[in-house]
Amino acid sequence: MEESLLTTESGGGREGKGWASRLGWGDGGRELMEEARRLGYVAAPMVAVTMSQFLVQVVSSMMVGHLGKLDLASAAIATSLTSVTGFSLLLGMASGLETLCGQAYGAEQYHMLSIHTYRAIFSLLVVCLPISLVWASMGKLLQLIGQDPLISQEAGKYAVWMIPGLFAYAIAQPLMKFLLSQSLILPMLLSSLMTLCLHIPLCWVLVFKSGLRNVGAALSISISYWLNVFILGMYIRYSASCRATRAPISKEAFRGVNEFLRLALPSALMICLEWWSFELLILLSGLLPNPQLETSVLSICLNSITLLYCFPYGLGCAASTRVSNELGAWNPKGAQLVVRVAMFLAISEAVLVSGTLFAMRRILGYAYSNEEEVMNYVTDMVPLVCFSVVFDSLQGVLSGIARGCGWQHLGAYVNLGSFYLFGIPIAVVLGFLLHIGGKGLWIGIVCGSTTQTILLSLITIFTNWQNQATMARERIFHERLPLQNMLK
Repeated sequence: MEESLLTTESGGGREGKGWASRLGWGDGGRELMEEARRLGYVAAPMVAVTMSQFLVQVVSSMMVGHLGKLDLASAAIATSLTSVTGFSLLLGMASGLETLCGQAYGAEQYHMLSIHTYRAIFSLLVVCLPISLVWASMGKLLQLIGQDPLISQEAGKYAVWMIPGLFAYAIAQPLMKFLLSQSLILPMLLSSLMTLCLHIPLCWVLVFKSGLRNVGAALSISISYWLNVFILGMYIRYSASCRATRAPISKEAFRGVNEFLRLALPSALMICLEWWSFELLILLSGLLPNPQLETSVLSICLNSITLLYCFPYGLGCAASTRVSNELGAWNPKGAQLVVRVAMFLAISEAVLVSGTLFAMRRILGYAYSNEEEVMNYVTDMVPLVCFSVVFDSLQGVLSGIARGCGWQHLGAYVNLGSFYLFGIPIAVVLGFLLHIGGKGLWIGIVCGSTTQTILLSLITIFTNWQNQATMARERIFHERLPLQNMLK
């Protein structure tokens, strides 16, 4: 696979030079086109990976939605809370590997990728233990905060059957970051597509034929997550592509957990603070008049932008991989070039996707519900959702750049201020005090996204890439010393 990749890159480079020469762009144009090709090599399949994995939950929500408003609302609440208290935290912590593994791979310290991955899996599995206790008590907790008793009861059942999937997620995410840092996207793509294809009939049987209804949807998600873990694990264990980076478990992996947590915790905060702000809208919508309608519509909008976020997230992962590899290889100019190309692609993607969504505004609601009231409300919300898509596209790539550099702590401060000091207060005022309802809640979160994008852009613009490369090398050298001493 590595040889074929090198051949592809060489061929792509010759083709890129030919086009650049015809257009009269010179060396600078060739470099831009070559970097765009490298980003596309990772980003395009990564979009499909992310979308396939998210569709596992979307398919479940769609099927539950056709059972009725109560089932849809309870599944939406449960999905929101499991994301807030579990999946977002695990994804955020695992994203610390984008810095550690990406920079180690760029510096050709291949053995460190397995060590970092073992640390991540161990840490995430430990974190799953208290989270599973919270999920087991979710039904009672929802009633304590004033949610509808019927919705709370059904949401609690849904969350309990998601617990097995939580532990699978804790293993799958580090494995995916391990592969991503090496630009090994094909195994992730095949695994995700296989899982999705098997999940659709499995979910249909468990929801409609077994009598489990919304509980069957949660169980199908857990089964599908474990299937994904099995496929990824088998590939890493037996593939020749991972021979250089594959290593057995050693004591060094457990002794260095603190090193992983130094990046994993701020990385988790960076991702969770943003994720939680959107999920908080679902909880707040349950306190509005007609909570079943508001919760159902906002959950549809949230599912839609999360699905569309797969595009900038995939590009952000590609930017993170390329930036971290270049910094680890002591090439600050290369990292800076990645940033310029990635942001150009992000702007192009934002215009295309938001325009397409607006053109489809009248049919979006049909995918989730048969009720006319829900569909009309969704149509009215789409213009606001389009604004969210634009800013999500920009900040998704900027966040990937932050993960590649290792300044997740700055991203955490930005997200805290943008959403919790600005966006959420505006949402509460518009939604409750001015009685605008769900639209007011969404306008507030758009204000937060706008502020976040502006601040992340300023940080990126004024980044000293020479210093970032120096910090990357120091991080790698510091991690390598204990292992060298142990071998001596």
